[in-house]
Amino acid sequence: MSLDSKATKPHDRLAQALADDMAAVNTLIRERMSSEHAPRIPEVTAHLIEAGGKRLRPMLTLAAARVMGYGGPYHVHLAATVEFIHTATLLHDDVVDESGQRRGRPTANLLWDNKSSVLVGDYLFARSFQLMTETGKMRVLEILANASAVIAEGEVLQLTAAQNLATTEDIYLRVIRGKTAALFSAATEVGGVIAEAGAEEVKALYDYGDALGIAFQMVDDLLDYGGSAAETGKNVGDDFRERKLTMPVIKAIAQATEEEYAFWKRVIEKGDQREGDLDHAMELMRKYGTLEATRKDAIGWTDTARAALAKLPAHPLRDMLDDLADYVVARVR
Repeated sequence: MSLDSKATKPHDRLAQALADDMAAVNTLIRERMSSEHAPRIPEVTAHLIEAGGKRLRPMLTLAAARVMGYGGPYHVHLAATVEFIHTATLLHDDVVDESGQRRGRPTANLLWDNKSSVLVGDYLFARSFQLMTETGKMRVLEILANASAVIAEGEVLQLTAAQNLATTEDIYLRVIRGKTAALFSAATEVGGVIAEAGAEEVKALYDYGDALGIAFQMVDDLLDYGGSAAETGKNVGDDFRERKLTMPVIKAIAQATEEEYAFWKRVIEKGDQREGDLDHAMELMRKYGTLEATRKDAIGWTDTARAALAKLPAHPLRDMLDDLADYVVARVR
């Protein structure tokens, strides 16, 4: 989901408020992605990290720590850790998905090769764990290590669920909790932990990140059937062409007639797609109102995120996080 539009005011305000902290994060990232003996590591890493991403996840860590009154240096380490984990997963994902483009640029696996992408991703995971340990907090290590495992688990689950018509909404939620929400929730949770916030406040930060990540991915999936390439970074219908079972399709399959089910089986499970199939798929989703239902689901998750924020101390950054949650679903309201 792109955040590059005039509607990015919440994200832009957050970036401006955290500018000094983010500058420190960027400096630390550049230091730690270096390698004395393998120059390809910084080459590959820089290609992706400096490709214009919005750094939303590390900003969530910084904002969470600041909302809870943290004044030490280690929120910067944790924000860099989160960005390294995110970058590592992107490198691995592009290999798995055989992607040729990300953020409008050729992917690392295309410019170099699959081996380089996988191994540099592994290096960044290792770097992230080095950064975690420097905080001296075992709970931080536990949270981010668990998130890394959940992300990998979600990706493996997606391999088996993506083209299986038996995939349910619950399984889909488990997948997106892994591939997207796990790092969002870890990013906000560790911000609270490093600030030594109370258990209820740390839980509220976790809940905010979890719900925000789920809404974020749902909107991304929804826009695939109704957004523009400029908004989404991909062409409308790419998920359909790649035979990905996302929430609008899962809801349509659950209500399908025998004839409609046969259509979904042909285009998703068998991969036999013909001219006009995308239009027919859109017709079926409109027939059962699944795009609208998915939109309401996403709004429900942002409502959950904002309710969690309300449990935290009043703070200008808390208000920006609240606005950010609203913005995630602004284009599908």
